[in-house]
Amino acid sequence: MTSMEHKQQLWYSGPAEEWNEALPIGNGRLGAMIFGGTAEEKLQLNEDSVWYGGPRDRNNGDALLHLPEIRQLILEGRLREAEELAGMSMAGLPEAQRHYLPLGELLLSFGGHEQPAEEYRRELDLETGVSRVSYRIGEVQYTREMFASYPDQAIVIRISADHKDGISLKARFNRHNWRYLEKTEKWLNSGLTMSGECAGKGGSSFAAALKAVTEDGICRTIGEYLLVDGASSVTLLLAAGTTFRHPDPELYAKRQLEELGRVPYEEMLARHIADYRELYGRVELALPENPHKLALPTDERLKRFREGEEDNGLIAAYFQYGRYLLIASSRQGSLPANLQGIWNDSFTPAWDSKFTININAQMNYWPAELCNLAECHEPLFDLIGRMREPGRVTARVMYGCRGFTAHHNTDIWADTAPQDTYLPASFWPLGAAWLCLHLWEHYRFSQDRYFLVQAYETMKEAAQFLLDYLMEDAEGRLITCPSVSPENTYKLPDGESGVLCAGASMDYQIIDALFGACIQSAEILSRDEAFRKELAAALERLPKPQIGKYGQIQEWMEDYEEVEPGHRHISHLFALYPGDAFTVEHTPELAEAARTTLERRLASGGGHTGWSRAWIINFWARLQDAGKAYANVRALLEHSTLPNLFDNHPPFQIDGNFGGTAGIAEMLIQSHAGGINLLPALPPSWSEGSVKGLRARGGYTLDFTWAEGLVTKAVVTCTVSGPCRLEGPGLDFVSFTGEAGSTHTFPR
Repeated sequence: MTSMEHKQQLWYSGPAEEWNEALPIGNGRLGAMIFGGTAEEKLQLNEDSVWYGGPRDRNNGDALLHLPEIRQLILEGRLREAEELAGMSMAGLPEAQRHYLPLGELLLSFGGHEQPAEEYRRELDLETGVSRVSYRIGEVQYTREMFASYPDQAIVIRISADHKDGISLKARFNRHNWRYLEKTEKWLNSGLTMSGECAGKGGSSFAAALKAVTEDGICRTIGEYLLVDGASSVTLLLAAGTTFRHPDPELYAKRQLEELGRVPYEEMLARHIADYRELYGRVELALPENPHKLALPTDERLKRFREGEEDNGLIAAYFQYGRYLLIASSRQGSLPANLQGIWNDSFTPAWDSKFTININAQMNYWPAELCNLAECHEPLFDLIGRMREPGRVTARVMYGCRGFTAHHNTDIWADTAPQDTYLPASFWPLGAAWLCLHLWEHYRFSQDRYFLVQAYETMKEAAQFLLDYLMEDAEGRLITCPSVSPENTYKLPDGESGVLCAGASMDYQIIDALFGACIQSAEILSRDEAFRKELAAALERLPKPQIGKYGQIQEWMEDYEEVEPGHRHISHLFALYPGDAFTVEHTPELAEAARTTLERRLASGGGHTGWSRAWIINFWARLQDAGKAYANVRALLEHSTLPNLFDNHPPFQIDGNFGGTAGIAEMLIQSHAGGINLLPALPPSWSEGSVKGLRARGGYTLDFTWAEGLVTKAVVTCTVSGPCRLEGPGLDFVSFTGEAGSTHTFPR
């Protein structure tokens, strides 16, 4: 096995011919897709707050009035009538939330490129977060280095040639058919600005600025173009913003670049790498690999992998690429990673490229705690905080309930009213509850009581909504109605099919997890004893998980047949992952039924979308089935991964990358069942290896190595004082009490 000596990188022997081959850079707020052309280079640009339109109150005032009738119709099995009435009375007004937009493109044209390029290489260095393009034309070697700096809040492009006067270029901004919404202006003789409206009523204004810094050569501007002639090197600096954050985004961008223009390139590069490495460098993964594969371009490795070759080095790179993408699309102060992270080139993107909160936005953050990027989780917490006020209005106006709620989507304005009139998904009021479990997970990993004080109030509000929303059925149980099992359809015995239901299994699993988290939080903080009792009493009356006629976990309270047995959503296994109520250790019957559920889904063609396949990896890891977990890692890369290693729904959706990274980590370490379990789902092809820096619930960080499938050394670092239980193959069951800041090595 080779060590971690080589650098983790994606590299290609030719420019990107389309967007799905381009390479992403980002600093959470600003992103670019780099195509790597020679004579013509394109950077497709995004800024996370460029969205269509402004905030609106879309809550349907007719919802509360018709809620009793909708409930009655559902309970009587009159689904068509219930769904027709819900479609009119519950839909948002208008039915769609706001959507994400591109910032534009930066186009670069280079002189002296008449001859073909030789020795071409395009790469993304995951160790430094820097993308490079290098090639030779005639006697001149050209190099471009590009990165999105978080400390300097800018995209930096360094263009150099090994011949004096080797660089002449033209630069301009572009927004295709949307150019009528913006204008480009000259900024002195070395810069350009592009400013305009995001469009839509109440929408933000945006601005981007470009500045060239040269040590030699001449800069000038003509029309919409910035020209550089006769330089041996040039640094292009790009900043952008919108009125979402800055009253005058053009002034902000110019000031940013005026200051940066005085900083040497080497200093900007060093600042970026130091900041990026502080996050990325916390985790290392080494698996048995073939060193000859390193000499192959990434797309060639992916092609061979699809043809059945083993390539653990590609899997390790894919794991780290997921961590890279989270750092690049979700940093403190940015918006959360959306359906495409931050990278979107369409003015009408699929599913609006916003935050889909019936799985996809949550999946984006599955690796955050486990893979040692807790700071990258914070933009999601900020959004949840902003959703509380609109969510209170939705809870009150639509349902007559306290607390706050959200449905299956939200946007930049934290909109909580239903999105679309898509009956299998839209009228599902559990979005806020599921999001709030991310607050609890952050506490479980960090044990940060100060954080919990803030988070508890948000979780409590989401729980209050559900206490009011739950209704008593004929058997005295507390049920959700109306709801759906995202985004599946069931059949009644009389042949009628429907999606609105009384009680989907996922609802009770989420409610069970949230109420449990609120009770534990209130106990830790010594408060709200009466509220704790109210939650505990409600938990007693929730429907319990049921095993159906096929030995599967029932998806609904009744053992209905599914219209699509191979459906992409496997919502009724929420309690297996990301929840933890179904475990091999404590609920073996439910774990076995979960296995049957998965086998049935997969036998009917499930896992055909990238994010669904990623979720399945996590399910098999939790069931401690190494063979099936690995088979689904392979399937994710073979069938749902684009040449630039982006996840393919299709089209591109970033959640599969994040879910895949979380799944690989989950195969190596688990901490949801009361202790820390090392190598719970280790496939034979990973029989030796090492990992550094993965985190476990309870406040622990672990480094461990293994050989022949057995742990040879484990180092546990404790961030808080308390008892710790550790197990794994080759490791005697270990129990110890750690002190905050202490390190423990096993075997002793």
